[in-house]
Amino acid sequence: MRLSAPDRAPGVRRLVACAVLALGGLFASTAPTAVAASTPPTALAAPVPSATAAPDIPLANVKAHLSQFGSIAAANGGNRAHGRPGYKASLDYVKAKLDAAGFTTTVQQFTASSATGYNLIADWPGGDPNAVLMAGAHLDGVTSGPGINDNGSGSAAVLESALAVSRAQLQPTKHLRFAWWGAEELGLLGSKHYVNNLPAAERAKVSGYLNFDMIGSPNPGYFVYDDDPAIEKTFKDYFTGLGVPTEIETEGDGRSDHAAFKNVGIPVGGLFTGASRTKTSAQAQKWGGTAGQAFDRCYHSSCDGTANINDTALDRNSDAIAHAVWTLGTEPAIPPGDVYENTTDVAIPDNAAAATSTITVSGRTGNAPATLKVGVDITHTWRGDLVVDLIAPDGTAYRLKNSSANDSADNVVATYTVNASAETANGTWTLRVQDVAAQDTGRINGWKLTF
Repeated sequence: MRLSAPDRAPGVRRLVACAVLALGGLFASTAPTAVAASTPPTALAAPVPSATAAPDIPLANVKAHLSQFGSIAAANGGNRAHGRPGYKASLDYVKAKLDAAGFTTTVQQFTASSATGYNLIADWPGGDPNAVLMAGAHLDGVTSGPGINDNGSGSAAVLESALAVSRAQLQPTKHLRFAWWGAEELGLLGSKHYVNNLPAAERAKVSGYLNFDMIGSPNPGYFVYDDDPAIEKTFKDYFTGLGVPTEIETEGDGRSDHAAFKNVGIPVGGLFTGASRTKTSAQAQKWGGTAGQAFDRCYHSSCDGTANINDTALDRNSDAIAHAVWTLGTEPAIPPGDVYENTTDVAIPDNAAAATSTITVSGRTGNAPATLKVGVDITHTWRGDLVVDLIAPDGTAYRLKNSSANDSADNVVATYTVNASAETANGTWTLRVQDVAAQDTGRINGWKLTF
């Protein structure tokens, strides 16, 4: 996992942003190049089985992959970092497993820090090609150690979940795609390259991306991303079934490979067991472990080897990955709804009154759905300045996005789900966007309602 430096003062935030953009230009090429391929587990309670219930993921199998990653690092200078032979050997190992299991694999190349980087993409045959569920993890580590928890743990668990799909010969309703990213530790470069080079029509087919970065921390917490509500609920329901409380993930929020997907409006979610932040007494009381100690004392260090893993956390999270893949990948397809759209550009004044754009809905009966989809496309040079609301015909406001001093990315391209079942469907709906801080400008490019 790559964590950012502490937040700077607001007065210098644009200098920081410019520096990041400049470094990004140095690290990543814009020309895409794709090379087509060819200890016993702890007994845990399980959710009630169903026709689409996921299999238990054998902890021994996941740890066998971690052992291989450790051996690869030991044979290649002690690490599996981008541009080093240990990374490519790790990718070759994962690819060989997937090829033998019947996946279609693709190795995507990119350039970062004057070295060739690689992403590995694996597609399982079948499922709706217009509804793609992705699960991924970064495969690279830092140069200072073998990178077994960060992020051999996520890589191994995603691999074993994919192999479980093959063993079950799963026939999902959605098309399943698994990914292992390169150069995450240099700034999420592999996943950014993939998303940035994915045509808009292909992006629109991705129904969700699940990210797993550090899921076996030796002093673990159980953290769930709070991005997409449906994905978040899937993970929380699973851990509730185990009697394991969860918390919202904040330590690395937006600083792993889900960020590139989230920034283009793709629903994201994931799991995390903690990095360098200290476990509190309250957390130790509900999860066990040691209060006052980091979740992972070996984070980005030479001691992040195969001994730096908590088996129970790794087992639970591996099973949770499979549960999410089975649950989200086999859910019934939802027929497309009626779409109402306004594509007129509207300028958003800087630190001033709100900009509004309206859509008139007519010809419907009854109330709006409990799952009203609100798709927004907003260009803005500092999205953290923006407050976005949906206003129903009767004037009721539904908050879609709050402002945040820590949200330094550009643009808001996202789809929000609103429970509008108390509202009459017909009438004029309004998107209200207000810039609440100075120095940045933007516009509403368009928005839509899907009933």
